[in-house]
This record gives sequence, structure tokens and C-alpha cells, in this order.
Amino acid sequence: MAEKKKAKAPKLADPIAASYEVSTQEMIARAQELGVETIFDRAVNMKPCAIGIQGICCKNCAMGPCRLPLPKGGIEGEDTRKGLCGATANTIAARNFARMVAAGAAAHSDHGRSVAEVFLAAAKKETSDYQIKDTQKLLAVAPHLGVATTVEVDGETKDRDIDEIALEVAETAINEWGKSEGELLYAKRAPAPLYEKWKKQGVIPRNIDREIVEIMHRTHMGVDQDYKNLIKQCTRASLADGWGGSMLATDLQDILFGTPSPLQSEANLGIMKEDHVNIIVHGHEPVLSEVIVAVAQSQEMLDYAKEKGAKGIQLGGICCTANEMLQRHGIPTAGNFLQQELAIITGACEAMVVDVQCIMQNLANVAKCFHTKLITTHPIAKIEQDNVIHIEFNEHYALEDAKRIVKMAIDNFENRKTEVMIPQYKATQIAGFGVESIKYHLGGTFRGSYYTLNDNIINGRIRGLAGVVGCNNARTRQNEAHIKVIKELIKNDVLVLTTGCDAITAAIHGLLTPEAAQVYAGPGLAEVCETVGIPPVLHLGSCVDNSRILLAATEVIKAGGLGTDLCDIPVAGSAPEWMSEKAISIGQYFVTSGVYTVFGGYLPTSGAPVFHNYISKELEGIYGGKWDVEPDPIKHAWLMINHIDKKRKELGIDKARERVLMDMASRQALEG
Repeated sequence: MAEKKKAKAPKLADPIAASYEVSTQEMIARAQELGVETIFDRAVNMKPCAIGIQGICCKNCAMGPCRLPLPKGGIEGEDTRKGLCGATANTIAARNFARMVAAGAAAHSDHGRSVAEVFLAAAKKETSDYQIKDTQKLLAVAPHLGVATTVEVDGETKDRDIDEIALEVAETAINEWGKSEGELLYAKRAPAPLYEKWKKQGVIPRNIDREIVEIMHRTHMGVDQDYKNLIKQCTRASLADGWGGSMLATDLQDILFGTPSPLQSEANLGIMKEDHVNIIVHGHEPVLSEVIVAVAQSQEMLDYAKEKGAKGIQLGGICCTANEMLQRHGIPTAGNFLQQELAIITGACEAMVVDVQCIMQNLANVAKCFHTKLITTHPIAKIEQDNVIHIEFNEHYALEDAKRIVKMAIDNFENRKTEVMIPQYKATQIAGFGVESIKYHLGGTFRGSYYTLNDNIINGRIRGLAGVVGCNNARTRQNEAHIKVIKELIKNDVLVLTTGCDAITAAIHGLLTPEAAQVYAGPGLAEVCETVGIPPVLHLGSCVDNSRILLAATEVIKAGGLGTDLCDIPVAGSAPEWMSEKAISIGQYFVTSGVYTVFGGYLPTSGAPVFHNYISKELEGIYGGKWDVEPDPIKHAWLMINHIDKKRKELGIDKARERVLMDMASRQALEG
């Protein structure tokens, strides 16, 4: 009888090849010593599907999956590839792309809906755990939702009651997800030429939910079979995300929790403390974490922690919940997406509290090897393993839930069962920038505007702007592409605006301090940063806060001198290590807002050359923006720089100019 072959032992990741960052390398090695599997090991043992990666595998009915690989020598002449129903490679790739947009838009917009529901409860005074913190932001947002801030009484204009305004804003905002007629109200926040472009193309969203549902209908077997028509609906849904659900999430969070302003904090796993209770909050929605911050900082809980033998409570964050807590409270960031398992592997994490999006199911397996309590908090995001605790968030009992969670973490402090190993690496970061704070930094209290930014772009000190955002991806070396792209951009005088895991990565690698400009930035950008006291990379928040980038770009248009549409500005977008479907939705709304956008790694469109050509070339003629893809980070950055230079030339500002002191008449002429 033949002997059974022994199963091969799984490969282990090379820590240095897996990550560009030292603390991550150390923790991968520690995990391997302890026999704890992480995403880095799984990445070397599971290769991606060669056909799926090209976007040409259709699973939309039970006759499939239908796989349409590209011929080895490419396509010469007519492309005859078809699925069982006759769907072409272009149709299949467009459907798959559209479904990614739908999922990404749904994730961000459902985040916005959750915030809007809490906002409505606060406006109705149904909860005492949340109050309106920023009435100035409320008054600024209200007109964009058609809500009046004043009222005529006996021929006299008077300010409306702030509670009335809050309630009407809440009800109007909630209605944006499902209203039966009209169009997305925030679409008119875009520059007028862009709004007219969308109107002409018929892509202004009707409401947020409808556009996502319509993608799912169109991509059902036997419905929409024209890739151009599918991309038209992609555009509607992505705009409903970027200029709708995400933008509403950002605005309502600012009103409810406070508009961020620049503050100092730290980043990386080294922020955890061996002699403290360590609580890591991970995910994307800040509605519960806001209350956890207050509870963890209360004297009651600090005293309780000391009773249990700890010196205090250390809060830290992973992913965009981290960014939300950072930009409003200065809570340090423990790490980005690929560091979530590693925070537990330190042996010092008493509780990891998760909400929604980018939560690895393997956290439960890792937590089993340590004392960590893994706590899920959202009704739509549970984990099946039996060691996971579910404490469902309810805005009416938020304080009670938060106290229960923090107390549970403190009680767990004495249960540590392995030697603690916290990497001794952390970096200082300045975060909390936004549309309002950029105005203040550039113009001061009395003349805050984007005029100074425009002036420095025109005179050449700042070459242009880049939005560098997005996830990490275990198929690439963690952080390397992010950092190399950013460093190449700022070296060439491009001011970088960042959000999400890219922002966390930039912080970990020391790029979010004003001093970084003198080390890494070109002479023009360094001079501006030194003069106004800003970093060369501005942290604008979480991934829903990409809406801040759109509005900042719109402010550039309003300030004058750099065109009338977003596609006129010397600006480019980038997602160097993208992973999530949210990234595809973000990319699509940036492209169709007129921004040239480069993705690292790959796009799931390469198996359908005609469709790929449409989004990477032809869309530019329609919206002014287009997709591009480049895995090499230096080439990636130079695609962006070359585009910025092209826009500078079109504006006639491609030659460096000396600064001149402008009088009011000159400034008015520029703005005209």
C-alpha cells in the first residue's frame, strides 16, 4: 500500500520582505516564534486567481463561474471570448467593476447613515450621551441642505433657534438616502462647470440608496450589457458616495463631535504601554468610540484601573476609527490595516473593540492565543467564533455600553498569559487638518482663505496638490509604496493631502511633522511649510474624509487664478496599496470629479482591454479625469507629477514666478 504523502508545512513570510516598517517586522517574527499565523504568512501560501485579478471571471449566475482568460499572445483582431450567456469580456469586467463600486459606496454611505441616525437622536433630545458640539459648522452646512438659518419676523430678520436648525438638518440629511424625487443636494457644492457636466451626462445621483440598488439590478444576469452604460451608473453611485454619504458623514460627525483642528499625537505599536490597560478601537464608525474616549479618560475608570494594578488606561486605534479619535482627541494611532493582528500579538492588548469594515476574521484566532477580549459592537458586523463577545451599540445607551467595555478591559489586565513584547518604535504626528483649518493656517483669523495656497501654486513654490489615500495590501510590501510615492512627491514640491491608512503610514514614518519638510521636501514646498508651520503631508482624517479633499479642491477654485473646474487644477490622486472595494468607489468619484487618479498594484480590468482603455483614456474626455495604474512607486509618483506639470502648462503657470505684494485691485483682477 502506498504511503500517504505528508502535507507540506505552510511557508512563513520573510518579515523584511513583508513590511517596510521595523515594528511590523519584529512582530511578524514574534508571531512566527509563538506559532501564531498572521495575514503575512497567509499571503505567501495563497496566490491570487490569475483570471479574477484581471476582472474576467463572472459568478453572477449558476451557469458560471465563466472564466475568460486573455490569450497568451494578447488579442489580435476581434475579441471572441464569451460566457455561457454570451457576455463579453468587456461586459463581465464592467459588471465586476460596478459591483465593487456598489459595495464600496454602500460601506461608506451606510457609515454616513449610522452617523445621521445618531445625529437625529441627538437633535430630537432622545439621548443625553450626544450633543451638538460645533454650532458654527451646523450653520455652515445647513444652507447646502436647503435649511434656513434665519427667519423673518414682523419684517425683521432673526436667527432661528439652533435646536430647530439641527432637527431640520438631521431630517433633511436622513432623507438623502431614500427620497423619492429630486437630486442629491450636495451635488451643487461642486464647482458649477462640474455640476453642469454631470447634469449633461445624466449622472447626478437621485438619492444614495437608489444608485447602489440600481447597480445590483443592472449587473444581474441578462440586464445591462453595455460597458459604457454600466460605467455611467458606476459614476452615479460613486458620486452618491463621495458627494453624498461620505460628505454627509464627515459634516455630521464634525457637528456632533467637533470639527478637527491640528493637534499633536503619536503613531505606531510603540504607543502601547506595558504597565497600562491597553484598549485598541478598530474599524470606521466613531459613534461608540467617541464615548469610549470619554469613559476611558474619566476619573472613575482611571481609579478602577489603578485598583487592578495598572498605572492607567492607554487608548489606541487601528484604521479609520483610529483617525476619527486622533483628529478630535489626540488619541494615538497604534497602526494601519495590516497591523491589527500584531497589536494583539504584543501580549499587552486587554481589549480590541471593533465596529465595521476592514476587520479581519482571523483576529478571533489570534485573540485565542492571548488574553485579549475581542468585542464586536455593530449589529451588521459579528464574528462567528465562540471567543468573541458581542456588545451591541445603541445610541440611547452609549455611555452604559462604553462603561461596560472599558470595565471589561480593566478586569482583564491581570489575565495576561504571555510575556509582553511591545516594539519600541513610535513617531510624532500632527493631524486634524480640514478645509477650515487649512484656511486658518494659510490666511490667519481675519483673512483666512485659499488665496495664499493658490498664490504659491501660481508662483511655483508649490508645484501642485496630490491626494494620496487608501489601504494596505498584503500582496505588496507593507508601507513601501505609500512612503516612496509620498517622498517622491514632496521632494518635487507637491503638497500631499492624505487620509485613511495612508495617513497612518505617513505618521509612522515621520512625515506628519513640520520638521519633515526640511528633510524630505523640495525647496519651494519646504519654504511654505516653514513659513506657515505645516507638515508637507496634511492628515485630513479617515477614508470618508476624502470628501474634505474634494471640498479643499473646490475652495482652490473659489480662491481664483487656477481655472474654474476641478480638472483645471494641478492636482492628482493616488492609492498606492489599495485593497478595499471602497477604494474603487473613491477612485471612480475622484475620476468623475475631474481628478487624474493612479492606483498601485493592479486594476481588475486588464483582462478586458477595450473596457480598460475606456476608463483609462476615454473618461478624461467626458469628465476631465481618468484612471491609471502603476505598481512601481517612483514611476507612479512621476505619472502624477507629469500630469501636474501638464495642468500647470495649460494654465500658463509652468514658469516659476517671483512673489509680488498684491494690492486689492490686483487681487480682485485675479479672482475675476
